Amino acid sequence: MVLLDEPISEVNVSKSDGFGGMNEEILYSFQDKESLTRFEDAITSAVLQPGKADISDPEYDVMVEYQPEGEFPAHGIHLWLGGENERSTFMYIGDDAVYLTSPAHTEKLRELLIEEKK
Repeated sequence: MVLLDEPISEVNVSKSDGFGGMNEEILYSFQDKESLTRFEDAITSAVLQPGKADISDPEYDVMVEYQPEGEFPAHGIHLWLGGENERSTFMYIGDDAVYLTSPAHTEKLRELLIEEKK
């Protein structure tokens, strides 16, 4: 997947209401460098899969915001968080192409999203 070549200022995560839109009720907001790097690495290393998506409703909506705020459009991405040793799935909001992460990136995302719930 591709993100803008600009510094990321914030990543907001919400429970998804389904395809095509971003739920504005934010569950988690990440602004620290380590968390932003985890999201950026997972997203930019996700690999496009052939064919069209035939999957259940997304689990999370992820909004990637850039610096300086308001200068660049945000990226809206649906996320299906994989289980332990599984891949996660990303899809740009409004698109139907599917991108898969590695199990290692899934683990780093799970540490942020699952640990935040506790």
